[in-house]
Amino acid sequence: MKHHLDFLLQKPDSCKHSSSHSKKEKMAPAQRVSHKKVQKWADCLENLLHHNSGLAAFRAFLKSEYSEENIEFWVSCEEYKKTKLPAKLSPKARMIYDEFISLQATREVACANLSLPSCTWEVTSHNVLKPTLLCFNEAQRKIFILMEKDSYCHFLKSHFYLDLVSPSTTTCATESHKRATSPTLACSSSLVPQCA
Repeated sequence: MKHHLDFLLQKPDSCKHSSSHSKKEKMAPAQRVSHKKVQKWADCLENLLHHNSGLAAFRAFLKSEYSEENIEFWVSCEEYKKTKLPAKLSPKARMIYDEFISLQATREVACANLSLPSCTWEVTSHNVLKPTLLCFNEAQRKIFILMEKDSYCHFLKSHFYLDLVSPSTTTCATESHKRATSPTLACSSSLVPQCA
């Protein structure tokens, strides 16, 4: 009985430890990214998608908008292109097609809230019959352009990006509050540009 009680008493600590550990794991990728790299994500969508933390942040943003199908399709195409064994091309291509392109797709990709243009859909449907590493290129390109024109612009204005590009915002706000409530507190010149 004593052993059982000891176990129960230790449980909250272990939960606390595991939850703080999982929080650290979630935060770790963002913390490891240099400020310079995060700023480069705003240069072009390619910079964002070809950085693991950038892709993760963009994915999280799209999930919050309930529109992650396009990025999931793009990532699936990137992974598909790395297929080494020709025998694996057909089953992988069919999986991607069934999930994102077919008329009964479970997560159909969309261009401006419409399915892929019919010519792109036809080319892709034909390519899947005899798949090569490039069979999704046209559809992937269309989806990339859509994300670049729409989702990417919204992402750059979202807290998913802004929190990473200016992590000192919280500190800055606290300092502003202190200055407003404590007239004797000197204003640090290094904080002023960050607060502007």
